[in-house]
Amino acid sequence: MPAADPVPDTDVDTDVTAEAGPPGEAVGPLIRGVGVLRRLTEAGGTLGPSALERTTGLARSTVDRITATLARMDYVRLDGRDIVLTPRVMELGNSYLAALHLPGLLGARADALADELDESVSLAVADLDGIRFIHQATRRRALSVSFRIGDLLPAERTGPGPLFATEWTERDWTRWRDRRSADPHDTAFPALPPRQTPPADTLSPPSSSPSFPERVERAREDGWALDDQLIEPGLVAVSVPVRDPYTGRPVCVASVVSHTSRHSAADLRASLLPRLRTAVAAMESDLRTAPAPDPGPPPSGLAAWTTASKHQLGRDFVESLARGLTVLTAFGAGRSALPLTEVARATGLSRATTRRALLTHEHLGLVASGADRTFTLTPRVLDLGFPPLSRTTLARLAEPHLRSLAQALHEPTALAVLTPDGREIQYTAGAGTSRVLTVHITVGARLPAAATSLGRVLLADTSPAFPEVRAQGYALADEELESGLRSIAVPVRDRTGRAVAAVCVATHTARRTLESCVHDVLPALRTTTDHLRADLHTASRFTPVPAA
Repeated sequence: MPAADPVPDTDVDTDVTAEAGPPGEAVGPLIRGVGVLRRLTEAGGTLGPSALERTTGLARSTVDRITATLARMDYVRLDGRDIVLTPRVMELGNSYLAALHLPGLLGARADALADELDESVSLAVADLDGIRFIHQATRRRALSVSFRIGDLLPAERTGPGPLFATEWTERDWTRWRDRRSADPHDTAFPALPPRQTPPADTLSPPSSSPSFPERVERAREDGWALDDQLIEPGLVAVSVPVRDPYTGRPVCVASVVSHTSRHSAADLRASLLPRLRTAVAAMESDLRTAPAPDPGPPPSGLAAWTTASKHQLGRDFVESLARGLTVLTAFGAGRSALPLTEVARATGLSRATTRRALLTHEHLGLVASGADRTFTLTPRVLDLGFPPLSRTTLARLAEPHLRSLAQALHEPTALAVLTPDGREIQYTAGAGTSRVLTVHITVGARLPAAATSLGRVLLADTSPAFPEVRAQGYALADEELESGLRSIAVPVRDRTGRAVAAVCVATHTARRTLESCVHDVLPALRTTTDHLRADLHTASRFTPVPAA
């Protein structure tokens, strides 16, 4: 790796960016654009322009230019009067998770433990005086844990918090005390409901409840920690650190999470802690023996793309914002720590532009600079859109694409999956049209798979009954379910290439011939599934995406 370029020291303390002003070379549009993404994330992924104007303090014209730029990058879409985060924005969080390497390396162990215990299991990393989830293996129950990858929680209200705090310096404790005094109701943590009263168990606890410093000392002695309903009544967790095999410091913390109707805190310690420790020992073995990740090719053509977008959109495209965000995508598997030169080479940006973007991200807490003159992403990159999208479904991913296709063709569209026995299809999403004579698609309805275009294109992957469908990549159904009903479907494939769903366009025989379905409808249908597949691949890189 080439020697790192020297980066002038800055006195900006990224731990207190709310109080400290940006460095002189910071990119203002990038700061404002990151602010918009954070407000959208805190709002659950959707806000109107007026609400963004109000919550960011930006002028409406500035909000409009930022959202137009983010829309050009496919990070947001305009849905009526709302601005909505799209799955493409998850590539920013994916860059951090890939560079971290832990979710890909340890996630399967967490999933297996969740299956073994039939309880939710999470992996979390330290984020200043909080903890942030990087992996979630949840149970699908009526009463289940709703935390998402990327959610940030205060250290003192969690099981992982005391374990990470055993490594805190006096500066870290000062930051924690300052934060608790300034925000006693935890309003800075949108993943939690705000406290109605200041917590008694952290600053001035009753004699029967240990303070957070006392819990830290206990965690130091025991090597594990409990969360006994600190987040909310009924929620309990036991946590064990996963330690770096060479330094002995916690790289993440594994937790088993349950509720008191299933396990008391004492029961977690007695029955589940030994099994959690066994899983953590296996994770530490994986850390010790895993080969270095293959970096693969870095992104390319980003600088040329932003320049072309600027030429096309003019002043509505904020090029410095787009270029600043692309800098984050230079990091990834095998590229966790990069010098300035490598970041510039990966993005195609000049060193000066790259340097200003990195300094801005450092000020915002998204990037940290090391003593070796390299830069790394911090967990705060997950603030940029990841949590509200990390619990999405294939049906939700498909809905905007189905609507666009239906509007373009003036025909109804639908997404369906095979039932477990493979005999039927089940509709999971659809979009209609305003025609008088139209096909009504009811989400949840089932039809015989072999008699539908959707079913045939899905069965073609596993059944020898439809060799022609498999060869051509689409299926036609002509008046087989109902006289006058004609449809054409193509598969949606996951990251492994498996057909997990299919999209179809339905029509009446009086409107389109079979030839028209193939020559006029099929190209648009394939383009739509290409876009849906790209969204699915991005969204499912580090989190499962169920069909519905």
